[in-house]
Amino acid sequence: MQCLNRLHNAVRTQSPRLQRILTHNRPIDTPSRRLTVMATSNGASQPSRTLKILMLHGFTQDGRLFEIKTKAVKKALEKAIPAAPKPGHLEQYPDGLEFHYPTAPIKLDPRDIPGFAGDENDQPEAYGWWRRKGDTEPFVYAGMEQGLARIAEVIKNEGPFDGVIGFSQGGAAAGMVAALLESGRREAFEAAQQNGGMRYPDSFVQDTGFIEETVQPPLKFAVSYSGFGASANALYQAFYEPKIHTPMMHFIGTVDTVVSEERSLRLVDACVNPRGAEGGVQRVVYHPGGHFLPSSQKQYVGALASFIRESVGDTGTGSTSGKTEERAEDMELPF
Repeated sequence: MQCLNRLHNAVRTQSPRLQRILTHNRPIDTPSRRLTVMATSNGASQPSRTLKILMLHGFTQDGRLFEIKTKAVKKALEKAIPAAPKPGHLEQYPDGLEFHYPTAPIKLDPRDIPGFAGDENDQPEAYGWWRRKGDTEPFVYAGMEQGLARIAEVIKNEGPFDGVIGFSQGGAAAGMVAALLESGRREAFEAAQQNGGMRYPDSFVQDTGFIEETVQPPLKFAVSYSGFGASANALYQAFYEPKIHTPMMHFIGTVDTVVSEERSLRLVDACVNPRGAEGGVQRVVYHPGGHFLPSSQKQYVGALASFIRESVGDTGTGSTSGKTEERAEDMELPF
């Protein structure tokens, strides 16, 4: 810091431009971390901020594989919601987007993996947030507490997060996490527990020394790709009753043979304003595909970006619509 001050004094009279750079984008030392302070339009300074998104992979995947599979979505989102000073950036989040890809804690055996054709002695790098037990409804999700504890650990160490995006089992988990962080949800679990419901996860409770509260404030948004509502088992009733208030978007493949439309709509119907407010962004999006993330079609990433903007209440600086202009050669044309 002393070196920086000497440099600042040395150039004060010789380089007004460098002086402005030092004044408006200077590092500040704190006991725990080093922050970059950026000047706002009114001259005030504030810590830089990213919009943090928790990314939850599907059954048999891991965080690294999910990051690879969502590379196109991530790149398109970063283009649609850039960091400042690019047009369309979010005033609340001048540093753009930040993605976190944890791996579920339950390592799966070959017999857990549908259609696994390898040797039974193989140890594939496949993980899950829980294991489904039973052949028919109502299913039981073995290890769910362990899976939720892993997510809570990531929230404590890497959060707080602004939103969550999940695929398949991760999409179901995204809805659960959104519910668990909402005000009044713990009381709903306590009431349901008297009728056979599961206990509110201890991992999501944080004791501040004065009161017990959730590990972080409610999320601003949640997104499910090929996700589903939990089993009709009374164990999981409190995730969805009362309904999830966190804005949630759902992508459903019309030819998905892994997660049926009925199971996906169970999660949709568990949300308040499940299809979006009148005049707002449509929250249920069908795509003509199967069990995957539609990343190559621009309209689906555009819908996701618009939903995120709507959820955080920021249409973007320097762009009245929050949309980027598309070049003709990039458009998907019907010929």
